[in-house]
Amino acid sequence: MKLKIIIAGPRVHDVGYRPYLTELAMRLAIKGFEVFNDEENGRQAVIALVESDQERVVKFCRLAKDSRPELAIVDDVKSEDYAGDVMPLWQFASINTASQMNKAIPVLLKIQDNTSVTPQILEEVKGIREEIQPGFALQLRCVKEDIIAIKERLGLS
Repeated sequence: MKLKIIIAGPRVHDVGYRPYLTELAMRLAIKGFEVFNDEENGRQAVIALVESDQERVVKFCRLAKDSRPELAIVDDVKSEDYAGDVMPLWQFASINTASQMNKAIPVLLKIQDNTSVTPQILEEVKGIREEIQPGFALQLRCVKEDIIAIKERLGLS
């Protein structure tokens, strides 16, 4: 099953929606996933493309409607069938991590140069880093298991 989920409102960009939805997709073991910022009718929009079995996609859609990043202001969440390609979640997660790190590095460098930064903020950043790493390990393990299963079915093992 494939869905396009459109989350629109006055403040859905630059509030962590893309990593938030990526982590949600990882928790639900969604197979295909992409998310990007866009605009809809003059409003900010976040578009998520989701592909997996029906149960997981429906659950993802429900959670995307019922929860959001703390700073987000959302007016509308809607979904529609989607017929296009959706990249594998592990691939998108890798790309998204690089993108988010590119946003975070300048901020972290400013924090490093600022002597008034509290140790609490630095611990929070460290905690975020530690939370990201196990998710990648899980996704890479799933990919490896999928490759092994495909090879076995094809008689290549």
